[in-house]
Amino acid sequence: MGASAPGAYLIVNADDYGYFRCVSKGILEAASRGVVTATGVFANAPDFREHAAWLRDCQALDVGNHLNLTYGVPLTSGFRRKLSRWSGRFPEKVPLAKGILTKAISSEDVRSEWRAQIDRCLECGLRVRFLNSHEHVHVLPALLTIAIDLAREYGIAHVRIPSSRLAWNSPAALFRSAVLKILSTASRRGDRDHAADFLGLEVSGRLSMPYLERTIPRLRAGRLYELMCHPGQFDPQEVKDPRLLRYHDWAGELRTLLDPAVRALLDTHGVRLVGYRHLEISDGRLAVRQEAR
Repeated sequence: MGASAPGAYLIVNADDYGYFRCVSKGILEAASRGVVTATGVFANAPDFREHAAWLRDCQALDVGNHLNLTYGVPLTSGFRRKLSRWSGRFPEKVPLAKGILTKAISSEDVRSEWRAQIDRCLECGLRVRFLNSHEHVHVLPALLTIAIDLAREYGIAHVRIPSSRLAWNSPAALFRSAVLKILSTASRRGDRDHAADFLGLEVSGRLSMPYLERTIPRLRAGRLYELMCHPGQFDPQEVKDPRLLRYHDWAGELRTLLDPAVRALLDTHGVRLVGYRHLEISDGRLAVRQEAR
């Protein structure tokens, strides 16, 4: 397919803005010098107001809430009290899921906390265009309804529905992608036409040029896709958690997204970079606005 042929539309969405200063700085660099067009933010980050100020200066990025229940400290005092066994901090995703299933963590706890996270973005002058979540916890059936309700309440048009081919690079990745495949298939029954086709889950934390070279040529003309990524600069003084270091290659992803070969690959296959600002619901389906095509 030549560069002049009609192709697919692609949102390149960087997760975890606000995780660390070095991660936020890397995402901003990937937007200004690379192909990133959107980012989901941790509104409960300790230095969030500083990170938000940097983001307000980056007009190229569309902003969404990276709704969080598994990292850091809740914004709401009621939720912090519920987490006394974890010293008032969010638990990891497995105990979180158990807490939700046993109702030790109620739907109203989650709703209040996520509302506070959205409000914090708005108070910092950020326009919230989409919702997704850290570790994709919002696709749990009990939580997806809350995310969709909050999107409607705040007039947020887009909620991520993650999906994936099965990942075979490790047993943990295979398990994660299989669980999300089941959950996202159920989730998509009512929202299939309102979410972009999702890419990147099977290489989450390790996006690379070989993955893009395999994936981009397969994108279907006229379809809208969202590529999840995790670029960042790396500062060993900030990031010391061995679990995060095993999972993330922030600097490697940043190098990939800054590589001119990525833009050349997109051009070769007629793939247009867009943001959430370019989307609309037309005849009940998600579409790219005519003026952005």
